[in-house]
Amino acid sequence: MSGAFDVVIVGTGHGGAQTAIALRKHGFEGSIGMIGEEQFPPYERPPLSKDYLAGSKSFERLLIRPAQFWAERSIEIISGQRVETVDPTRREVTTSGGLRVAYGSLVWAAGGSARRLGCEGHDLAGVHSIRNKADVDAMVDELVAVERICVIGGGFIGLEAAAVLTKLGKQITVIEAQERVLSRVAGPALSRFFEIEHRSHGVDLRLGVGVDRILGDGDRVTGVRLADGNDIPCDMVIVGIGIVPEMGPLLNAGARCGNGVEVDAYCRTSLPDVYAIGDCALHGNVHADWTQVRLESVQNANDMAMTVAKTLCGGSEPYCAVPWFWSEQYDLKLQTIGLSSGHDVEIVRGDPASRSFSIAYLRAGRVIAFDCVNAVRDYVQGKGLILRVVDLVRLGDPSISLKDVASAAERGTPSSKATKPTVGARAV
Repeated sequence: MSGAFDVVIVGTGHGGAQTAIALRKHGFEGSIGMIGEEQFPPYERPPLSKDYLAGSKSFERLLIRPAQFWAERSIEIISGQRVETVDPTRREVTTSGGLRVAYGSLVWAAGGSARRLGCEGHDLAGVHSIRNKADVDAMVDELVAVERICVIGGGFIGLEAAAVLTKLGKQITVIEAQERVLSRVAGPALSRFFEIEHRSHGVDLRLGVGVDRILGDGDRVTGVRLADGNDIPCDMVIVGIGIVPEMGPLLNAGARCGNGVEVDAYCRTSLPDVYAIGDCALHGNVHADWTQVRLESVQNANDMAMTVAKTLCGGSEPYCAVPWFWSEQYDLKLQTIGLSSGHDVEIVRGDPASRSFSIAYLRAGRVIAFDCVNAVRDYVQGKGLILRVVDLVRLGDPSISLKDVASAAERGTPSSKATKPTVGARAV
């Protein structure tokens, strides 16, 4: 079987869906085909570890658009197919089901797969990851007979799952190889705040220790052996240790790849008329001091999709969006703007004990990011301070709005170097 489209989109997640939506919105009249591994229309992934796992949001409410939306806009979805090869000379992809699909332009929005444990016992029944609907459905089916759960990985996915499962009455142990949770995405102050929160809800946090093996009875998981020799009995294991970017077919086709598919400011790969966006796209980002990064977020996928759609419609607008992220744990909403990696100072605005505060991150005297916990105003106003030099005393004073901090900077108020150190400021 074969087919052909003016634009073929590989991946039916946020990036792929938004590319198709944006193409039609910007007047693209050519044919569009989307190829996805799952049998479902495009749906939101972030709620999988939150509302969907908790059972408070149905799958229908996760759909990015109603099922009929795609047909009404002449966007064909080829479901249940994994793209296995890309031929840039013939401008053709082949799928796991034997389909050959020709393209004029190819948008690679394939995301990535959950990173698996490599230790003994990783394939036992009861060991799960959270990446798609089937993953969570399998977990939910088992939960009625499960009391003790080990979560491996103290990042957002692991902590979100721990919060949901704790509220469902399960006994949770979180195992993190680093010395603190969220170590890859936030500073020490935020890490310690969430550690206190999870422990206050009864979560057993094991920090600074790795996993030696998963224990089992020959079929199903019965526990986790830590690298320090301690055993933790459990009935289920959830692995949240990141993703592996999906790039094999493009790499085999000759595309430049590293920790992802390398793209330029317009999301173009090194292959002609082939673009890559979202979790798998490795790009130079001004908010990371122009180092190459992969950003695993809905915002990044959507904004890159807009860049590609505008380019395919004849525009020329490079990707330069300010990154943002969010996480929900218990009654806490964390909203992040910017990228804190490489910061050398962090300043806490407010009292973490109040459970409403923000943390500003600076690098070489410039604000590069904010983590805002139940502090929507700081999140909204903080965007205007990203990459700016501001007065540190004003920045650290929660009685002064970030809007006023920005206004003072515009008026030429003396820089942070001319003021005394801010209470709550911490050099890293």
